[in-house]
Amino acid sequence: MHRFFTRNCARLLPASLLASLVTALILSAAASPASAQFAPPPTTQVHDPAALKPPAGARVAIVEFEDMECPDCARANPLLREASGKYHIPWVRHDFPLPFHPWSFQAAVNARWFDTKSKKLGDDYRDAVFADQPSIADLNGLRDFTEKFAKDHNIALPFAIDPMGKLSDAVKADYALGQRVGIEHTPTIWVATNGSHAAPFVEVVDRNKLFQLIDQALAETASAKPTGAAHN
Repeated sequence: MHRFFTRNCARLLPASLLASLVTALILSAAASPASAQFAPPPTTQVHDPAALKPPAGARVAIVEFEDMECPDCARANPLLREASGKYHIPWVRHDFPLPFHPWSFQAAVNARWFDTKSKKLGDDYRDAVFADQPSIADLNGLRDFTEKFAKDHNIALPFAIDPMGKLSDAVKADYALGQRVGIEHTPTIWVATNGSHAAPFVEVVDRNKLFQLIDQALAETASAKPTGAAHN
């Protein structure tokens, strides 16, 4: 359990709650050192599962809530991209910028601006930010990185990326969605199915098992008929 809290980017907790949590963890470790060391990380308690499903026309999808300044999100990103490409399944990426990360919210807004040019370009920007995350120290560094990315892709970056606040509202809506789901850390990742012949969603706690979970989901939904428009 201890590795879970240090590996993921956890949501900021009140000091009193954090102190109680630390005390409980210490007491638990003292009482049962073997179970504390080897117990698997806890799964997310899902309150509203409405977002944990594939897009129309897909049997299986990866659903992720991410923070672009989260180091563990950066570590997970290449694996999720590889899995989506290998299995030709959608990768649904939701913004969940944590309040103690100073530039993650603006990075999410920037990505949505690039989405308006093309969804691929927006995702390429997200991937690039994750790949170069250690080099981005603050909002000024993010601006420099974003200007270079735009220039490298022959796009003129406006001075005001989101003058009407619509992109910011979309990021905030994703964050609110994550709160309704029950997100407590980033990244939070599920393998989601259409639910007709398989569990509707399974959280990917151990990313070493991601491909195994996708294989299982695809096998269990093999006889299902996708509804809606086909996913390319």
